[in-house]
Amino acid sequence: MAFSDFKAIPEVQERFRIKHTDTDFITVSETEISPSEQFLQELAFSRQYIDVFASESARCEAVIFPVLREVYKEYAEDYALWIKKPITYDETLSGTPDYFISTRSELGMLVVGIPLIMFVEAKKNDFEQGWGECLAEMVAAQKINADPDVPVYGIVSDGTWWQFGCLVGDAFTRNRTSFSVDNLPSLFGAINAVFKAAGEASVL
Repeated sequence: MAFSDFKAIPEVQERFRIKHTDTDFITVSETEISPSEQFLQELAFSRQYIDVFASESARCEAVIFPVLREVYKEYAEDYALWIKKPITYDETLSGTPDYFISTRSELGMLVVGIPLIMFVEAKKNDFEQGWGECLAEMVAAQKINADPDVPVYGIVSDGTWWQFGCLVGDAFTRNRTSFSVDNLPSLFGAINAVFKAAGEASVL
């Protein structure tokens, strides 16, 4: 069974006995970060001359990855960004996340450290399916980490809208507020807040 076989949050809840709540754990007003001028110019160029929402691949390559990479730059010394890297816990929890963030392994850049943030692109703008897949990945990451008290974060995006979640123990919390690529300071701030929280939790 692959992560993508989970089509909705309740399927993962029932399979792994996960509780679900919706509440804001990211404070919008305190998190805004202005993107660099170079990033703004590159994104504006892509949106002007490329149909960045023509397909899933276009959204990933032209919008989602550039945004994720830009925020990741501040954490590159300590964390690894993986693209289409398969992960496996067991026969039920396995597959290939679109992207995920882990700590850097002491064995080098080819080895995955502790998975901290799982990222899924919403297929055909289907956030329900996206979260089913993402939550399954978060459960796998939690089990691989072998410490349910270490939070695992998840992000689901269709390129325009970005949603955030957190799994601690058997409790999954989805941030009630979504963030838009049309408000980049808020979006960058939200992603950065998740990076920061995940990093702080991993060293406790």
